[in-house]
Amino acid sequence: MTEPSVALAGSTLPAGDDLDLLLLIRHFELALLDLFGRGELNGTTHTCLGQEYVPVALRGLLGEADHVFSNHRGHGHYLARFQDPAGLLAEIMGREGAVCRGVGGSQHILRDRYVSTGVQGESLPVATGVALHLKRTSPGALACVFIGDGTWGEGAVYEALNLAALWRLPLLVVVEHNGIAQSTPTTRQMSGTVRARAQAFGARHHGVETSDVAAIRRELAPLVSEVRFEGRPLVVEFATHRLGPHSKGDDTRPPEVVRQAEANDWYRRYAEADPARFGAADRAQRERVAAVVAEVAARPPAGWDPCA
Repeated sequence: MTEPSVALAGSTLPAGDDLDLLLLIRHFELALLDLFGRGELNGTTHTCLGQEYVPVALRGLLGEADHVFSNHRGHGHYLARFQDPAGLLAEIMGREGAVCRGVGGSQHILRDRYVSTGVQGESLPVATGVALHLKRTSPGALACVFIGDGTWGEGAVYEALNLAALWRLPLLVVVEHNGIAQSTPTTRQMSGTVRARAQAFGARHHGVETSDVAAIRRELAPLVSEVRFEGRPLVVEFATHRLGPHSKGDDTRPPEVVRQAEANDWYRRYAEADPARFGAADRAQRERVAAVVAEVAARPPAGWDPCA
């Protein structure tokens, strides 16, 4: 895949709800980094800065009956599904009202047909099993699983694709290909292409090289419909960019690679396209997140009784 183009000129802002959600995720992730910097969070976190448009675009293609399997870089996936920044932040901070009572943290969330895990490749075979169950019990529903380009080094990926294609399961595999696996460039750890690997198992592949939310939905809508109603597994590969480091502060990329990611950031493009509308939406979501941070930080610690 080629890198997504910068295309600063001529960009138009997404619809209001999509723009608000993009900005909510952006400011949520920035708030987490700020909280870590101030020593108010423990553990680690992996932000999706630069990749927010992927789950936002897919939000319009997924329904309540669908199962979503996220990964270690999953805050945007959760927020696109539930738009619940307070519950997620409480989980990460270990405060009352946490989604999983504070025991899941940043990476391990379970809620209403949504689950995330920090173990690379673990979700894909589980999602394949759920897709088999849905095929038998809930025609029209699908299992959507988010993975990165680094996950293609896991054998479970290929076992899952083999069965999904063989059994014609309603499985949607979303690959957020940001060109680096933790600190190793993809070109140094993966031979061939994601497309060729998917097609080797008879699974369809579709590449997405734009960050335009509406265009992505139009492009994917008929393909996702075939996943649902024809049992045709689909691998959708997004050529995207990770703005920040792997986790909080371990960015080993050369400066020019970081600059390229920043140049391709949807945030910059939309800010220049319509400064007035973007600025108003940006301020509103920044203030919303700040209010959530203040309110959640003031809550008492979450309680969890494993025997309850």
